[in-house]
Amino acid sequence: MAGDWEREEPESSDSLKTFGAFVQGLREHAGYTREEFGPLVQFSKHTIESIELGRRMPDKDFVERAEPVLGGTGALRRAFGHLTRQPGLAAWFRKWARLEQTAVSLDTYECRLVPGLLQSEGYVRAVFEDDTPPLSDEQMEIQLAARMDRQRLLGERPNTSFSFIIDEAVFRRRIGGAEVTSELIDHVLESTKPRNVVLQLMPLDCEHHACLAGPLQLLETPDGRRFAYSEGQQNGRLISVVKEVAVLHQRYATLRSQALTPKDSRGLLERIRGAL
Repeated sequence: MAGDWEREEPESSDSLKTFGAFVQGLREHAGYTREEFGPLVQFSKHTIESIELGRRMPDKDFVERAEPVLGGTGALRRAFGHLTRQPGLAAWFRKWARLEQTAVSLDTYECRLVPGLLQSEGYVRAVFEDDTPPLSDEQMEIQLAARMDRQRLLGERPNTSFSFIIDEAVFRRRIGGAEVTSELIDHVLESTKPRNVVLQLMPLDCEHHACLAGPLQLLETPDGRRFAYSEGQQNGRLISVVKEVAVLHQRYATLRSQALTPKDSRGLLERIRGAL
């Protein structure tokens, strides 16, 4: 869903559980409760618990803040380097997620939900809460962690070109309610500020639409290879056939010309937020 549907096999990796147990052991050895440890590393008790139980991928800030508090031996940093970074991702999406890590360009069109790279935490939770069949609390935390971790691409790859085209109706739908939508729009506007990230909205009143066949993602690798990815109910397809990928690139290029300019897109988002 939203370009990175993480519904299938939502289980924590062994390395994530091992890392969590390691953090818990160091914390207890240092004599801190989770309530006492949280303020020292500037993370909530809930987040600490999720990391220690192997339900959440810790980010680099957590490791850097926790390292000196837990002894400063460098062991935590070394353990972090061995983590499996794709818990909670559907099997069909994992290869695409690996390609994203080194892509020089990544283009995304969505007509269902805000793309995963731009979703706020509240929006993700609202989406998961509506899932059928219902997710357990543990499954929700694992998938939330996977999605939040994947968003680091935007901050860690300043030389990668990111393009997002999203149907206006996606924001008009107000998943999670007015407050969640308002926070989502603020998050999207902030996430798309960097020069290498371009956001365009496809307005409802546009008479032409090159991607009526559905959402798609495109990327180019450092060696010039191009791939595409499409997704539906309970499945996803990595496309590598040159002719098929070329067609999808043509459709995306046409859609770019049909969508609002980045400036007008931001203006429309601000008006939608103001009307909530």
